[in-house]
Order: sequence, then structure tokens, then C-alpha cells
Amino acid sequence: MSKSMKRVRGALEAAGITPEIKETGAARTAQMAADSVGCTLDQIAKSIIFKGLESGEALLFLTAGGNQVNDAKASTLAGEPLGKADAALIRAQTGFAIGGVAPVGHLNPIRAWLDPRLCEFDIIWAAAGTPHHVFPLAPADLSRLTGAQAADFTS
Repeated sequence: MSKSMKRVRGALEAAGITPEIKETGAARTAQMAADSVGCTLDQIAKSIIFKGLESGEALLFLTAGGNQVNDAKASTLAGEPLGKADAALIRAQTGFAIGGVAPVGHLNPIRAWLDPRLCEFDIIWAAAGTPHHVFPLAPADLSRLTGAQAADFTS
């Protein structure tokens, strides 16, 4: 098990959640991940990282699989213009590689927002620290563990 996945497992266990981490194989898209675990596209919680152009910090937008982040809405929520976060910033802030950014187990605290569409499901699936592993959890647990504020930031 990778260090990243161990960190995710540890964060979930510390929160009282017994993780059920599943391998998705070569799932390169949210749809492929959904097909792998047998859920709908929007039950996949994508961890989208932006860089605050004034603060330089990484910001996390937890988005339903079929939704896209609207840059203007996200910038308004963040209170600053946003740009693309590069791999180095993402790795430094979260400890994860692009494609495997989990919503929990980050190396450093991160401000986060939650797509309300995810709250419409009993169970959602999120990356478990690698591009090929996911875990299920309740949306309320995702919000509690990440401190993410539910907000409209999608197109």
C-alpha cells in the first residue's frame, strides 16, 4: 500500500470510518471510475485543486463527477482570482499526485468547498490517494472531514 493511501486510510480511521478502499484499474476518467465501482457518474467526488493567484495557496473544490467548476463562481467563493495549480503545488499542499488527490489525509490544511450535487446521494466515492483507488463515504462525512462548505460553484 502506498504512503498516500496509508495516509487516507489513517485519516478515515481516525474519524471513526472503516475504509473500504477499492481498486479501479485503469480508470482515467470519473465515468470510468463510476463504471468500475458500479455507481453513477455524479457519485464520484472529484478533488479539483486551484491556486489562489493572490495568496498562492491551493484551494480544493469537491465536485460531482459530471460537473465542471465554473472559474468565476469559484473565484468569488475564494475571494481572489484563481489559476491552474501545478503538480508541485498540489504535491506540496496535499501530498498527493494529480489524478489521485483524496479529499482527506492532506499534508497541510486546505480551504475546501463542496458541490451540493454530491449531497443528493447516500454514498459517494472519492480518490484514496492514488489514481487507481477510491473509497465510499456518506456526503455528510465528507463535509465533516474536510470542513468543506457547500456552495454553488459549477457551470
